[in-house]
Amino acid sequence: MDLEFGRGMRSPQRDSWKTTLLLAYQSLGVVYGDLSISPLYVFKSTFAEDIQHSETNEEIFGVLSFVFWTLTLIPLIKYVSIVLRADDNGEGGTFALYSLICRHANVSLLPNRQIADEELSTYKLECPPERTDKSRIKVWLEKHKKLHTALLIMVLIGTCMVIGDGVLTPAISVFSAVSGLEFSLSKDHREYAVIPITCVILAFLFALQHYGTHRVGFLFAPIVLAWLICMSALGLYNIIHWNPHVYQALNPCYMFKFLKKTRKYGWMSLGGILLCMTGSEAMFADLGHFSYSAIQLAFTSLVYPALILAYMGQAAYLSKHHDFYSNSQVGFYIAVPDKVRWPVLVLAILASVVGSQAIISGTFSIINQSQSLSCFPRVKVVHTSDKIHGQIYIPEINWLLMILCIAVTVGFRDTKHMGNASGLAVITVMLVTTCLTSLVIMLCWRRPPVLALCFLLFFGSVEALYFSASLIKFLEGAWLPILLALFLMAVMLVWHYTTIKKYEFDLHNKVTLEWLLALGDKLGMVRVPGIGLVYTDLTSGVPANFSRFVTNLPAFHQVLVFVCVKSVPVPYVFPAERYLIGRVGPPGHRSYRCIVRYGYRDVHQDVDSFETELVESLATFIKLDASYRCSEASGDEQQRQQLMPAEEERGRLAVIGSSHASYDFQDSVQHSSAASVEMTRRRSIGGVIADDESPCGGGGGRAKQQVRFFIDSHVASPEAADSKQVAEELEALAAARDAGTAFILGHSHVQCKPGSSLLKRLAVDVGYNFLRRNCRGPDVALRVPPASLLEVGMVYVL
Repeated sequence: MDLEFGRGMRSPQRDSWKTTLLLAYQSLGVVYGDLSISPLYVFKSTFAEDIQHSETNEEIFGVLSFVFWTLTLIPLIKYVSIVLRADDNGEGGTFALYSLICRHANVSLLPNRQIADEELSTYKLECPPERTDKSRIKVWLEKHKKLHTALLIMVLIGTCMVIGDGVLTPAISVFSAVSGLEFSLSKDHREYAVIPITCVILAFLFALQHYGTHRVGFLFAPIVLAWLICMSALGLYNIIHWNPHVYQALNPCYMFKFLKKTRKYGWMSLGGILLCMTGSEAMFADLGHFSYSAIQLAFTSLVYPALILAYMGQAAYLSKHHDFYSNSQVGFYIAVPDKVRWPVLVLAILASVVGSQAIISGTFSIINQSQSLSCFPRVKVVHTSDKIHGQIYIPEINWLLMILCIAVTVGFRDTKHMGNASGLAVITVMLVTTCLTSLVIMLCWRRPPVLALCFLLFFGSVEALYFSASLIKFLEGAWLPILLALFLMAVMLVWHYTTIKKYEFDLHNKVTLEWLLALGDKLGMVRVPGIGLVYTDLTSGVPANFSRFVTNLPAFHQVLVFVCVKSVPVPYVFPAERYLIGRVGPPGHRSYRCIVRYGYRDVHQDVDSFETELVESLATFIKLDASYRCSEASGDEQQRQQLMPAEEERGRLAVIGSSHASYDFQDSVQHSSAASVEMTRRRSIGGVIADDESPCGGGGGRAKQQVRFFIDSHVASPEAADSKQVAEELEALAAARDAGTAFILGHSHVQCKPGSSLLKRLAVDVGYNFLRRNCRGPDVALRVPPASLLEVGMVYVL
């Protein structure tokens, strides 16, 4: 369903100040839950190393200086000032950056791309294609196919680390919050209380995921707001009461003094300091739910000052209590007065649950996006809210995350190892974002390469310093995100590679239109009542699984529809632009093609609504096609004769929406970029689609398109709409709908060719087939009812 569709397409400039304030308040519970709870464990993770203290407090002031400038440079300057502007139709995140790059440069590895995809309302470019001068960087990227794969691998690395963060953040957040019980328990009881309570809270959190967060989501923002106010108040109290001169640590000279004095151990402690940035990526990833101005307002006016006060308060307390170094109790709760420790403990646990919920929901979202790139095995995606678009739940991933979170908590048992693991995952995602943003600056914003290089070198060097400090702790917990990333990368690459090879096999083994049209004349071939929906990845031609079907069962349905469900490099596709409908053969054959387009943030609709919309779209197309043929018949006869062969051979596809129009692409011998056609949200346009289905989306040159518009269906002549042919076709469609719908899917078995390399046999014969047998089938992913399913066995020899 596409409810509240416009939320992901909000224009920040159109928001009033009241709307901006409301969105800024709501963003506290979704965007800043993870970032706001970082003071629970930053100092404890940082001072877990053997750092010797001194009466001058240079170690404490050095850490505070690092925290302050890290929060200033990365979340405030990099994300709020620069990265948030690299949105894709209001959407943010790793896939948004990749989508922008793929639209401005031909580097996408998505199959079955079409020229019509560029006419979507959400397919926006910074400047029209005809005005775009190809830079050397763009030509270089498009020329080398290996760079396309390297770019996708970079995106997948960021994706894997986000999933790894989904395992580690709930564990370290809840564990750090619950660890406040240590001050109320004896040493003997700590081990038997903190770990079990943490595991129970985590199990309870994951068990509630299938209900969705919309029922309790209204509590998230008040909890985080109360937590930020609490931290600010505690910070001010500690600064005034213990050390009012702690502000001197904001001098960056203390960072150099810290590294000079502590040397190796100080450098290693940077792995704990970087945890103060945990959750910064959420500002960009959750951009589509709010707006740039709202996220900017919330961070600069509330979150950033509250975090700075919280860290300054902890540093002020530690500067007067050096004895905590030897006791290894440099945590958040030591700076909390005894009288308010229990209320703060309860509030911290609630805030940690909210922050964990945000990263869990983000993990579901990014896995759903990975499926749109054919980079993740099929999983069941459940839409948990009828009012909020994009709230999803993935059962398999949810329980797997729960098991891993509890295993991490029980296995590590301390903040040090959890912090080391979480820090590496966080900083890796930030490095990927920095690299992709530098490409966006050059390719999309068309800024000088020097500017992009300065951005990459400045922020990349800061993040590389933290990355090296995290990587050095490989044996102390940092091995976990690397292990998870390697496993997930292997799964994603195997699935993506085999999916592309299967598409190439289908492309080379599709049958011709003449073969399909000749079936009706063959002896024994019958048309049975009903609608047959043949699912295929091809956007043109007749798939091999249908030829296998009619070869073994010499019958097919009265109305035949070849359905292609595909992803396009945009975040959302408006419902009015989702369906591309066309004919396969002459009108009397009753065969059609339906291409259903989804963005990488779209959730596939239910099959019931899909059937209804498909039949309505077919009926509308039949009337629209009659109007088109009528207008062609009354037009220039010579031009019609020139166009008809191309139409009969390649078919005319129309976008069916609330107001219908049709345009026709007329090929030219010249090669240039496609013409830009302006489209509005409530307007849908159709056209002849070029039959260009190269495995990697076609080459750089495209045929120049001449666009001609025709009359809408509602102004067509009554003779065309009420003609006998149209009436008969509509009656046949209605009768087929009443007879029932059958879903014809391919049940594939993949094997390597004889003589294939050992690595390919391991990837395809072992890896892919294991994943295929143990993941959801295409019928579940496409929401096909089992009673109407027909599966056709297909053997792919790759």
